[in-house]
Amino acid sequence: MVRHGETVWHAENRYTGATDVPLTDRGRDQARSLGAWAAGAGLAAVWSSDLTRAVETLAPAAASTALRPSSDGRLREVAFGDGEGLTGAEMRERFPDRYAAFEKDPVGDHLPGGEDPVAAVARASACLDEIAAAHEGGRVLVVWHSTLMRLVLCDWLGIPLSEYRRRLPMVRNVGLTEVRVAAGRRSLLQFNTPVWTDEEDHR
Repeated sequence: MVRHGETVWHAENRYTGATDVPLTDRGRDQARSLGAWAAGAGLAAVWSSDLTRAVETLAPAAASTALRPSSDGRLREVAFGDGEGLTGAEMRERFPDRYAAFEKDPVGDHLPGGEDPVAAVARASACLDEIAAAHEGGRVLVVWHSTLMRLVLCDWLGIPLSEYRRRLPMVRNVGLTEVRVAAGRRSLLQFNTPVWTDEEDHR
């Protein structure tokens, strides 16, 4: 499982949920690094969210493996409602009480107008279970999104969802997270391993 490459909102740390924004040139370079990794990874299938930033990140991996890319809307990022496109500082100015509640409990008090994270986990987990069942015993690459990935991992590992920002505070662009699915169990093999070689992303 891999987070998409850098987007045009990344530099300003704007909340990018359901909004469909493209990759930057740097993000496309990161996608090419993922493609180089994928060429030797022994993949059986390649999947992504249907948002542009995920589809664009997956494209070099699909090309390097000659696998047909598939996408599914259930892998879309959590929608942040009134927080879409805003920074934390901007939200603190526009709806300070709601943002303070979100910082304390981002699941029970998710952003106003935003998607319920519990529902987002349910849709994504159903999709991932279907992908795993369709490629049992194979290695599948899934390119999707930071917040949704952290929520799903917390759910799978028995960590309270409301802890996702504290327990898993950061996911690198094109960082690898590997989960083994076997006999109904999910085991975390690696988390957030860099593929992109720029030292700035290794801090």
